[in-house]
Amino acid sequence: MNEENIDKIVFAYYSRKDIQKAILEFCRSREAIPRHKDNFGTRPDTLEYPQDIINQIKKGFSSFHCSEELWRDPLKLSTDLKPEQLNELREGWDLLIDIDSKYLDYSKITAELIVEALKFHRIKNIGIKFSGSKGFHILIPWKAFPEEINEIKTKDMFPEWARVIVSYIKDLINSKLVDKISELTIKDRKSYVLDNEEAKKVIPDLILVSSRHLFRAPYSLHEKGLSSVVIDEKELASFTPRLAEPFRVKIKNYYPDAKENEAKELLVSALDWSKQLKKEPAVNRKYEEVKIDKSKIVYPPCIQEIMKGLPDGRKRAVFLLINYFRSLNLEWDEIEKKIEAWNQLNKPPLRQGYIQGQISWAKRQKKMLPPNCITDWYKGIGVCNADELCLKIKNPVNYTIRKQRRR
Repeated sequence: MNEENIDKIVFAYYSRKDIQKAILEFCRSREAIPRHKDNFGTRPDTLEYPQDIINQIKKGFSSFHCSEELWRDPLKLSTDLKPEQLNELREGWDLLIDIDSKYLDYSKITAELIVEALKFHRIKNIGIKFSGSKGFHILIPWKAFPEEINEIKTKDMFPEWARVIVSYIKDLINSKLVDKISELTIKDRKSYVLDNEEAKKVIPDLILVSSRHLFRAPYSLHEKGLSSVVIDEKELASFTPRLAEPFRVKIKNYYPDAKENEAKELLVSALDWSKQLKKEPAVNRKYEEVKIDKSKIVYPPCIQEIMKGLPDGRKRAVFLLINYFRSLNLEWDEIEKKIEAWNQLNKPPLRQGYIQGQISWAKRQKKMLPPNCITDWYKGIGVCNADELCLKIKNPVNYTIRKQRRR
């Protein structure tokens, strides 16, 4: 197809009122920059009216890219601004997980595992779209995040906290991702890789975010000619690029109506993971050296309260208990018995299917500590009743280990 015909297709596509509306609604409060091949338009810029899109197309641009950050006035942005000045302009930020792979099949698997991990952290409202090439963009809206954690404003912690979350998710899914990719290539006679070691070299890269990072707007065309089309979770496994052909596109909402604080558990877990990764490797080694008398486990006050049964915070408590018992090296059948006995005391009990789902998911992940005491997890479900020893330790697991040593 010659360039003139391509230009006609691009113009016809962006002339659709539904395409214009979808792009404009998403780009509100964002930087929005046109692009043609490797050349971007002038920054900063915005899209406010349908004619703005048409005017850029007439200039030769073919795609639109927007910011993860939400700005009070995007046109005031400048590379000369200091971090505190950017914080003043920034109203918030969406978490954008950019899955980029050599192969679309690998990106599909990655996206499915990420969605599974997000659901484990009780996030239900997730945006998913095709990148237009060989990847996917997964989005959690700003509304889902808490305004602050430990008196630190979340909006001011971009890109640091977004990077921590993406790294945490990557760590959660990495081992299963390699296995899934290996299974795929073993089934396929046209195998991309031959074994697990090779799979590790070609797993998709979750591109980390940076300040004023741009990504392709939903329903923008890709330079290869496909649309960055929005899809449902159930469509991931069967998705093919044909569904992103410009004149096959059907509009769906990329920006879900998230609940307030829906992503708080994810953010807190990621921050705890990051702290443990940086500061507590020696502590983790000691856990392996301590032999716990499993018949005489002394629970810290918070775990004692949880084990009495809870009216609220039961789903969060499942996460806490699984990681607490795993850190004490209990066998899975024993962990399941303890959690089942605890659940019978809840009012009302959690569904058995939910608990089994959480345990099944945890079995596939690396062992990790429950959240540290300095977070608001325990106060949030009303079980923090610190005693003298609590004030000297960082984590509920430390409490149990110290009690064992004193005997």
